[in-house]
Amino acid sequence: MKSSYLTFALRRIAQAILVILLAYVATFLVISVLPGDPVTSMLNNPENGFSPDQVHQIVAYYRLDQPIPVQLWHALSRFVTGDLGLSLRTNLPVSHMITGVAGSTFALAGEALGVAIVLAFAIGYGTYALPRWAGRDVLRAFPSLFLSVPNYVIGLIFLVVFSFHLGLFSVIDAEGPTATFFAALTLGIPVSAQLAEVVIANLDHEASLEYASVARSRGLTQLSLFVRHLLKPSSLPVVTVIALIVGELLGGAVLTEQIFGRNGLGSLVQQSVTTQDTPVLQAVVSLSAAIFVVVNLAADLVYPLLDPRVRGTRTSTGPSLPAPGRTPGPFTPSALGSEEAA
Repeated sequence: MKSSYLTFALRRIAQAILVILLAYVATFLVISVLPGDPVTSMLNNPENGFSPDQVHQIVAYYRLDQPIPVQLWHALSRFVTGDLGLSLRTNLPVSHMITGVAGSTFALAGEALGVAIVLAFAIGYGTYALPRWAGRDVLRAFPSLFLSVPNYVIGLIFLVVFSFHLGLFSVIDAEGPTATFFAALTLGIPVSAQLAEVVIANLDHEASLEYASVARSRGLTQLSLFVRHLLKPSSLPVVTVIALIVGELLGGAVLTEQIFGRNGLGSLVQQSVTTQDTPVLQAVVSLSAAIFVVVNLAADLVYPLLDPRVRGTRTSTGPSLPAPGRTPGPFTPSALGSEEAA
């Protein structure tokens, strides 16, 4: 079992590395091959103030006087060693510029993910435990409502109500805990809709199974049944969905930072687009792809450890694990029992 899992893990890690390299190559080709070379345009623009010596150094560093395959080879060689190049705007290492602001973006995205998970399970539990007269059906409409409202609209509402009118936070102190909380709410509310849909569907399925009826007949309360028997099987598909929404979280974080005036990857991307600082743009795109791949890889590796049925499938057939987006059927104690009996 251990050797089979190790083989599967190594193969998935190799695939993840290949995907990251392909994402970097694709970004490089989009910037370098398409008409209208932004790097040359920026270097030749007298308003940018590059001296002839600086232009010569930049051309030599990026091999801009060489054919595209040579430029790609040198860029790829630097990338695998962690060298993301030099910014054309600041002449600083791109890796230093990214690490200086990425922490704020990752903190916002992480807090927003926490908000989304709490909201999703709160809505899911409400649709399962609340009686109809208490608004159970209304809660079922919340995911659709959250999806229909863009996060920039939610952010503007929070700014107007809680900052301008109630004064709970200041847009000047955009990095403060209160401002960060409302920024995380802005980002987490739309994302929670997808998680809530999955939780509600799986709770409905699990609650209708025989083992849940038996547990109720033994006198378990709704809360006990939820915590002891329904929470785990309903949570497993959420792992897959979380891996899929990482890209949405990062993209939303960039927009949310602009709404709340926070420093982060969003402001860095905006400045880079304005000044045509392509090395920074390429590095941010590659970083986003790498994060998405790594999170999906982690989900792939963790899923068989959480779901015994998937672990059984892996040990018998090798690397045939369900990738994110290919969620296996709901896990139930009765199903596991039947498999073990077989």
